[in-house]
Amino acid sequence: MRIYAACLLFCFYCSHLLADPLVATPEPNKADVIDRFAQLALECVHKEYPNIVKHRMNSDADVKTPKQLYPAFYGCFDWHSSVHGHWLLTRIASQHPNSAHYQEIINSLSQSFTQANIEGELAYFNRENTGTSFERPYGLAWFLQLTTELREWDNPQAKKWLTILLPLENKIVANISDWLPKLTFPIRVGEHSQTAFAFGLMLDWSLTANNQAFNDLLKNNITRLYSDDRNCPLAYEPSGQDFLSPCIAEADLMRRVLSKTLYPNWLSEFLPTIPSNVDGTWLRVATVVDKSDGKLAHLDGLNLSRAWMLEGIASALNDQDPRKNAIMNAAKAHKQAGINSVVHDMHYMGSHWLGSFATYLETQRGLP
Repeated sequence: MRIYAACLLFCFYCSHLLADPLVATPEPNKADVIDRFAQLALECVHKEYPNIVKHRMNSDADVKTPKQLYPAFYGCFDWHSSVHGHWLLTRIASQHPNSAHYQEIINSLSQSFTQANIEGELAYFNRENTGTSFERPYGLAWFLQLTTELREWDNPQAKKWLTILLPLENKIVANISDWLPKLTFPIRVGEHSQTAFAFGLMLDWSLTANNQAFNDLLKNNITRLYSDDRNCPLAYEPSGQDFLSPCIAEADLMRRVLSKTLYPNWLSEFLPTIPSNVDGTWLRVATVVDKSDGKLAHLDGLNLSRAWMLEGIASALNDQDPRKNAIMNAAKAHKQAGINSVVHDMHYMGSHWLGSFATYLETQRGLP
């Protein structure tokens, strides 16, 4: 009898849960979302630990703390995340001067972008036997995005910071220029070493900086490495720790290089499985099971980067292209999942970097 009564109570409880509609979580407004992104970067750009350091040591004398190695970009867990954390703050301050965090952002950037700090960063790049591989290509591409933002920001302080950062920018451009002609094959992975994503950021910098020689070098090598690609194996994506899509990133890169006349045909041969209807499920949204695992948490970034790359691809197609609705619907689904992952609670394994990806998407940084 007791078992029967317990079963009745359990069934009543379950039916009650099913009958009650879920209480909808109110959508945050754009100002709140932007402030959330700024908060994430402010919490980490000067947070030295925990930290993963990529650093060649030749003797005991080379054992140093992150801040000693990288006086400006020691926070946010690693050098590249610190760089794009500073980009995030610069982007928000330039695009949203009414942000509640505006003055805090200015103070934070002023703390990082000192002459002594950038001289220390440059000294690290000039270490003996360092070569050109440090943070190549991902971190270097984000640094160029940072100086792109400073160039476009109509603010006297931004111009002073840019002047301070220029020697390091020159060194980075020289390192990339030395490496590019030696790159025999593109790097087609879903993490930091991927070349398609980095080349897109670098191309955007070259236009803002009006560096025609670097723009030509990039375009010539991008054409050499990618223009003949066909039938990208989208069904194999994503790998379990991707934050970039090899196929989607390449398609987003090539719309920067090819004319609007040539690009649709190239896309047809490169990604022939894009549907010609409104169905956005052709590209499945990724789910993170354990946000405390830094590698598994990459998939939240994949949703964000796919969203902005799909928007970029769509921007290169005319409104009559039958694939455009399916591309944009896939972008919307990925954007919703990605932004939700950043707005709500996160582990530091995601919060130290995902705000930058969310800001790039939300502020439409990469669109023409």
